[in-house]
Amino acid sequence: MCRLIESLHFKLHHCLIHILKCSIILMVSSDVHTPISGSDAATAPGDIIIGGLFPIHESIDGPIYRDVICQIVSHRFHLPRLVQSLMMVHAVEEVNRRGELGNLTLGYRIVDSCSDVTTSLRNTLSFMRLNSGAEQPSPPVLAAVGAYYSEISIAVTRQLNLENIPLISYGSTCGQLSDKTRFPSFMRTVPEDDHQVRAIIHILKSHNWTWVGLVATDSEAGRYAVERLRKHAKNNKICFAFTSILPEALVDDSLDDCINETVKSITEKKHVKVIVSFAKAYHMMYLFGRLLKDPRGRGKVWVASDNWSESAEVLANHTLSDVGKVFGLTLKSGNTARFRQYLTNLDVNPGHHHNNTFLYKYLMRRMERKPNDTANKELMRMIYPSLVNVEMAVRAIAQAVADLCVNRDCRTTQRLLKALRKATFQMDGKSYRFDSRGDLNTGYDVVLWKQTSLTFLDTNYMVAHYHIQNKNLTFIPGKTLQDFKNVISRCSNSCSPGYMKYSAPEQPDCCYECHKCPMEYYSNTTDSSKCHPCNITTEYVSSIPDSCLQKKTVFMFWGDIYHEILLAFAALGVVLTFIVGIIFLAHWNTPVVRSSVGPICLLLLFSLISTFVSVPLFGGEPKPWQCQARQVFFGLSFTLSVSCVMVKSFKIIMAFEFDPSIQRVLKKLYQPYIIIAFCLLGQVIICALWLALKSPKPNWKKSLNNKERLFICNETSFVAFGAMLSYIGLLALICFGIAFKGRKLPQSYNDAKFITFSMLIYFICWIIFGPVYLNVTGKYLPAVEMVVILLSAYGILFCQFITKCYIILFKQKANTQSAFRRDVRNFTSGGNIGENDGHFVSSSLDLEGIENPALYKQLGRFFSMPA
Repeated sequence: MCRLIESLHFKLHHCLIHILKCSIILMVSSDVHTPISGSDAATAPGDIIIGGLFPIHESIDGPIYRDVICQIVSHRFHLPRLVQSLMMVHAVEEVNRRGELGNLTLGYRIVDSCSDVTTSLRNTLSFMRLNSGAEQPSPPVLAAVGAYYSEISIAVTRQLNLENIPLISYGSTCGQLSDKTRFPSFMRTVPEDDHQVRAIIHILKSHNWTWVGLVATDSEAGRYAVERLRKHAKNNKICFAFTSILPEALVDDSLDDCINETVKSITEKKHVKVIVSFAKAYHMMYLFGRLLKDPRGRGKVWVASDNWSESAEVLANHTLSDVGKVFGLTLKSGNTARFRQYLTNLDVNPGHHHNNTFLYKYLMRRMERKPNDTANKELMRMIYPSLVNVEMAVRAIAQAVADLCVNRDCRTTQRLLKALRKATFQMDGKSYRFDSRGDLNTGYDVVLWKQTSLTFLDTNYMVAHYHIQNKNLTFIPGKTLQDFKNVISRCSNSCSPGYMKYSAPEQPDCCYECHKCPMEYYSNTTDSSKCHPCNITTEYVSSIPDSCLQKKTVFMFWGDIYHEILLAFAALGVVLTFIVGIIFLAHWNTPVVRSSVGPICLLLLFSLISTFVSVPLFGGEPKPWQCQARQVFFGLSFTLSVSCVMVKSFKIIMAFEFDPSIQRVLKKLYQPYIIIAFCLLGQVIICALWLALKSPKPNWKKSLNNKERLFICNETSFVAFGAMLSYIGLLALICFGIAFKGRKLPQSYNDAKFITFSMLIYFICWIIFGPVYLNVTGKYLPAVEMVVILLSAYGILFCQFITKCYIILFKQKANTQSAFRRDVRNFTSGGNIGENDGHFVSSSLDLEGIENPALYKQLGRFFSMPA
């Protein structure tokens, strides 16, 4: 980075010392109305004099001060700024021609700033009363128009403020000038630079240019623009690969070094395709002169501030194709048709313009170089839409004069300054008024340079507007910007959706690596700074991952093939149970039915039907009532089944108990329906507490497939669920013990084997169910319990009823009293009665196998069969 030049304030300190010296000499000078040291000026008489300050020459050469005499040698005549001064002349003449001020007329005194602060201070001394002479005094300058550059306006307005002379700028955009405590007499017809910076940021953002270069002039305006640009760029994640500050003065010894270093930065930063420039026009001309010698410096995109956005001469002998492309920000355009007509009718005879030495010298040189060519066309080629800002300044002064001075004598600058702040002036059918900071926020136009021919460069091809009120950049429809889509000015390639940017601590934010989003995270924008989490409960990340997709809700729906198979088995169970019931009712008085404890048998069949009916409640989309009903319905129905089997086993054992004392006790205890009700009541209490305290409900559960989520019934309390199953298991265990005790009873009465087998099926199924239910996940989790319920119910149905139905239907000879008596006789004769039963046998049983009427009578009493 090149070193900065001396502080502007330090320079001003020395300038004011020399100005004071010059002023002392001027005060004693005889010709006080002549521009100091023979400097050029454009003047016209009038009742009200307006000063004008324009950079008609771009720079100065040689020593600024030589002893006490102020000598200035200017060079680089700047034709566009001459045209600006002619716009002021035209505006003043228009006001006088229309008689807008009644009997008063406007005059002007226009001087050259030479784009130099010291020269501007020297020349604008003629605007102040300090230089008014005693003989034939001219009217004082009540207001001034200028300057173009902000650093000049800062110095000049401080000087003119000593006499309260308002200064209205047509081009100074530095934000510091809006501070009315420091610059109370300054106003302008242009917005401040912060708005221009915002417009530039919009241009960069709209094209996704985030890695750019920055070139600026070391001036008040340049430093302010750089500071604002850095702030807004940071907020919009735009970075500067380099920042080059060029010394303001062309005679600065460090200028060459700074230009060379800037060229080096541009050519070596290969990723930088876009450069923002707040430099002055003559700086850009020198920069292009050296930069374009290197092929690597060509073909860039330049975003030009209003300092040089309309200065085609910066290309010198080069063409636009050498430079690349230029976006320019210009002050809001207006109607220049009247001024164009004014230049068309301008008298190009130099001898008629002695009052305007700038125009006189230009026409003289023009005649020497091109005697057969008129100057009108060349002047008209320098017309830019932003010239109206000069006319607006004159209009504002004229309106303030009209508001203040018509029909009365008013020549004080202090009154005029107050009137300017309140003035509302008209131009092209629109009303304008300075805001509280003395600014006119008219906005900006964005132009794109176009080379229409080898000799003509169009710098007025408008492509967009920037509106200050809503801070919005609007591109004009139909204006093609396709060429810029292929321009990439980024430190790193864009991170696609599904990735996030990662910058190392020592790197700028715009230089980064692309890291893929972690599991369950996504990014859906390009160059995302972070990945966003998905709601893993309801969403899953796409494969890229650039979005969250809704998980598919899964459950064992009705149309599922496995669900349909289980439902078919449940329906078959219901049908078989009904068939068994019909068979038993049809053969109610047969020994097989009577030996099965007929009434309890019907209650058992009803409980089995209820158990089969509970199976469909475990399928389909879970609903709150369904989740609550399915376990309760199964628990109560199967408890009833096991209770009936237990009572039935107990009655058979009691029928073959031959010890009278034990039999009497058993008779007192044996109350079948009370036992069943008592057993069922225990399960009712468990289920009621479950429903009341922690009721089952539908719930979402994570699936092994991350694209799905399970919708199942959550038992909520595994303690209650376990208590319900354990209670059934306890009853089954009691039933199993009773059945085991009666394993040696007569074959016709012996259900113990089948009860034992059915309870073993139950135990095996539910023991396996526990670990399987806890470890299985997926939509078929309810099917596990459905299968166990079906196996348990089918186990009781087949073991208790199907074998008996087989005897009833296909072995009717075995379903007779004689067959049952023979079975009992075989049981007693086989020594299956113990010593405790000897008394009963000896008194009622024929040892040789004769039928025993007493035993049959006891069996008939227990099973309601004829003795």
